[in-house]
Amino acid sequence: MKTELWYLVLVTAFTGLLWVPYILDRVLVRGLVDAVGYPDNPKPQSLWAQRLMKAHANAVENLVVFAALVLAAQVAGVSNGTIATAAMVYFWARVVHAAVYTLGIPWLRTLAFTVGFLCQAAIALQLLR
Repeated sequence: MKTELWYLVLVTAFTGLLWVPYILDRVLVRGLVDAVGYPDNPKPQSLWAQRLMKAHANAVENLVVFAALVLAAQVAGVSNGTIATAAMVYFWARVVHAAVYTLGIPWLRTLAFTVGFLCQAAIALQLLR
C-alpha cells in the first residue's frame, strides 16, 4: 500500500473514533437513559467534550478534502515523496489539532489546522502540475 493511502486509512480511522470520548462523557454527565434518549433539558457536556465534538466535526469536513485529493492522486497515477510526506504530516497535524482543540489551546489549534491545510495544498499542487 502506498504511503499516502496508508495515511488516508489512518486519518479515516482516527476521525471515525473521535466520537467515542465525548459520547462516554455524555453518558457520565447525563446518565445512560438521557444519553441515548431525547431529554427536554439535557445537561451540558463537559467543556472538553464540547470542544472535542467541534474538533470531530472539523476533522470530518477536512477528511472530505484530504480523501478526495489522495484518491485523485491514486486514480491519476501521481505518487511521489511530496504527496507521501504531506499525507503523513497531515495525519499528525489532525492528531495534534484534535488534542489541542480538546484541551482548549487556541494558538496551537490554529497552527495544527494550518499545517493540515498546507498539506492538502501541497497534494493539490502536485496534481495540478
